[in-house]
Amino acid sequence: MSIATTGRRGTDRLKGLLAPLGVAAGAGAVVAFVGVVDPNEPGHYPTCPFLWLTGLYCPGCGTLRTIHALAHLDPVAALGLNPLAVAMIPLLLFWWGRWVVRAWQGKPRRTTLAHPAWLWAFLALVVVYWVVRNLPFGAFLAP
Repeated sequence: MSIATTGRRGTDRLKGLLAPLGVAAGAGAVVAFVGVVDPNEPGHYPTCPFLWLTGLYCPGCGTLRTIHALAHLDPVAALGLNPLAVAMIPLLLFWWGRWVVRAWQGKPRRTTLAHPAWLWAFLALVVVYWVVRNLPFGAFLAP
């Protein structure tokens, strides 16, 4: 193997890592911004449109405050605001890590995130979470 081939492979690896590293930089910027601009202060962020229209919580309600709590290293408060968002963080990190490894190895990007059965199960979980957090016995899930 020649030096030119090795150098090209390294350049290809670096190019492959640009997208996942860009996503990480974007996510880091969001966490930093939400960590500095407190969503608990009125007027910093718009109200959830679903909450505004219906008075009910959507599955994402409380996520900005969850990110703020995690940015300030308060996982207990984060769990109280949106436990589904906190539970999703390890899965998102897993998928991102798998993307980084595949990019480093020079493998093509996957065109599917997961098996359709897993995606349907996740959708069902979100819908159940959405309904339960708006029922009286699920009030502990409300932000």
